[in-house]
Amino acid sequence: MGNNQDQEVHISKGSDAALQSSSRLTRLWFKVKKSRVSYVMIAPYMILFVFFTVIPVITAIFLSFTYFNIIESPQFIGWSNYMRLFLEDDVFIIALKNTFVFALITGPLSYMACFVFAWLVNELKPRVRAFATILFYGPSLAGGTMTMLWMYFFSSDEFGLINNWLLQLGIFTEPFKWLQESSTNFIIVIIVALWGSLSTSFLVFIAGLQGVDKELYESGSIDGIKNRWQELYHITFPAMKPQLILAAILNIAGVMGVGELCRQLTGMPSPLYSTHTLVLHMEDYGTTKYEMGYAASIAVVLFAITLLLRWGINKIIKPEN
Repeated sequence: MGNNQDQEVHISKGSDAALQSSSRLTRLWFKVKKSRVSYVMIAPYMILFVFFTVIPVITAIFLSFTYFNIIESPQFIGWSNYMRLFLEDDVFIIALKNTFVFALITGPLSYMACFVFAWLVNELKPRVRAFATILFYGPSLAGGTMTMLWMYFFSSDEFGLINNWLLQLGIFTEPFKWLQESSTNFIIVIIVALWGSLSTSFLVFIAGLQGVDKELYESGSIDGIKNRWQELYHITFPAMKPQLILAAILNIAGVMGVGELCRQLTGMPSPLYSTHTLVLHMEDYGTTKYEMGYAASIAVVLFAITLLLRWGINKIIKPEN
């Protein structure tokens, strides 16, 4: 008798769970059907996102556990690529250190510079503000052209602008190889990166500042806010949290993905690998040595570091619920 009651209880619980699951699916389907226009609108982006972001990431994770030279089929080798990275590849350790140093210096400085300049430009009159925005954003649009200009500044012969000035002033007796010396080329890369850092984050901050409700400042003055710094801390920052997080994400992606700038200024490989970064190390194995499995493991490490930094930023700048 007792067994029959237990069976009935189990059947009843199973039926309740099935009904709840069916009810949840019904509600979900109703919500999807109700918002079908919105889903249709975002479908092109989601399709592109899946094919060009999600699938490549999954493929890279899979390939990182294989030996793959493009010609032959991938061969599963477990954790060998990661063990080789951290235990045998000295150049990877150098690239990892260079990437972190570059990120720790240029990341915060460029982030603060973007906000400060955006804040100052936002105070200008509309026409002047539009002109100033183009002026500050211009270097990022020029790209390789401005890199060539910096290469002219720091050219290693007497025709380079910096060398020419120093030779005329009698400070140097012979041209200095700025971009070929490991003691100076990394510093120059950082300077050039900072100079051209007013890019998308700058525009994000401009848009965020323009979107802050002006009535908040009026209410703040009534509540006791006395100066611009208090206004910035108590009103502007809280109102701009989405833009602050977005700019931080873009900044992280930019500093962790540095590579092309180093290649253009110092070549590849740079002297003593002084400007070698994770991106360049990945490209070296992927496009030159055709060790795609090993290159994929470098990409996965870079991806994991970027996600970790993204998580840290999200903890520091807590978004509104």
